[in-house]
Amino acid sequence: MGINNKMILSYQFLAEMYQDDYFPNSLVDKGKSILLELCTEIERTTPETANDVYKLTHIATEKFNQLANEFEDQGSEIETAARDNIGTDIEFILKSYGYNLDIEEAIAPREW
Repeated sequence: MGINNKMILSYQFLAEMYQDDYFPNSLVDKGKSILLELCTEIERTTPETANDVYKLTHIATEKFNQLANEFEDQGSEIETAARDNIGTDIEFILKSYGYNLDIEEAIAPREW
């Protein structure tokens, strides 16, 4: 099953990170995959409650926590610009699927 949401399909995820040489593209690609997995899971499960959505966003956030170690290993880090880009993209995903939820709660388990 793929992604069917037209807003998601036309969106450039992590665009600011791709434009900054500080972030290795191979790792930004992994971050983009995390976000696309979140979209796929939202479409697959169609969460009905805020808690159901937060469970999915928390899984994605935990994956970014793990990815942060890879950024550090390559002399980079998920810092202010990256945090903002990831948070903005997760907020875009939620709104694209009709969820008007608290972005801070959506990424609550973040370590970046």
